[in-house]
Amino acid sequence: MYTKEVFNNKMNSWVNIEAENEDELKNLYRDYGIDSEFVDYSLDRNERAHLDYDKATDVLLLIFNAPNRRKIDNHYETVPMTFIVVNRTLITVTNQQSKYLYFEIKSYLEKNPQSTLFELLFGSLFIISDQFFPFVEGMDRDRKRISNLLKDKTTKQNLLLLSDLETGIVYFVTASRQNVLLVQQIKTHGIYRRLSDQEKESLDDVLIEAQQLVEMTQLSSQILQQLSGTYNNVLNNNLNDTMRILTVLSVLLTIPTIVSGFFGMNVPLPFEHNASGWIIVIVISLFLWFGLSYVLRKMMK
Repeated sequence: MYTKEVFNNKMNSWVNIEAENEDELKNLYRDYGIDSEFVDYSLDRNERAHLDYDKATDVLLLIFNAPNRRKIDNHYETVPMTFIVVNRTLITVTNQQSKYLYFEIKSYLEKNPQSTLFELLFGSLFIISDQFFPFVEGMDRDRKRISNLLKDKTTKQNLLLLSDLETGIVYFVTASRQNVLLVQQIKTHGIYRRLSDQEKESLDDVLIEAQQLVEMTQLSSQILQQLSGTYNNVLNNNLNDTMRILTVLSVLLTIPTIVSGFFGMNVPLPFEHNASGWIIVIVISLFLWFGLSYVLRKMMK
């Protein structure tokens, strides 16, 4: 089932359809004379952001990346949203993950009922770009919280939380870069010459917002990478300290073994007829042990 809204003094219309209704989607595209290839783009959940234009039918298709509000495997991902401009109509294709954007766009249209077709399109792209920021800000707050936890104790669970944040920000960085390239592609496309000054201004707003998102996500990604690298170095340093301590202990423990082994041989030895010989052997072992520990301590410093 799809919904339809008219705007701009009933000169234009906006149709939204859910991608789950595959048969209805194909029928809608056929009614508007849209290439069947665009159906595949709309149904592909892994489709990257790009622009496609059918010159024969004057149909413009945009795939724009949007944030998925629900976490997948403890990290955020993105979903593609389809926009098609055909015959004074804007068609949007949403799924369960991007359905919330339909209500955001509807709210925008209610506030701007005189928008032109491309103003609604660019306003929708601006809304999507703006939706990323609360998620990125939330991830920054999680990063600070996890960093504080790691300062108290570097545990496997806290490191996995940090890894999930890194995964999520990688999705956002990639998606935001693709969105910027898409908007820049629109500005170099022949259809850009058809836009009015106000529509071009709306497109510039989208580009500025998308570029700000790229800068923000890249900064968050760099901080996360630095934080992850720092704790990797800390763990490696702790491991080196542990191995050094174990090595020193293993060397020191060889002293009593060597001394006791020497006096345990079945040959004539010093102190063998002395009742206090075993005490003398222990004293010798302790003397050598402390002497070697002193030497090793000086070497490690």
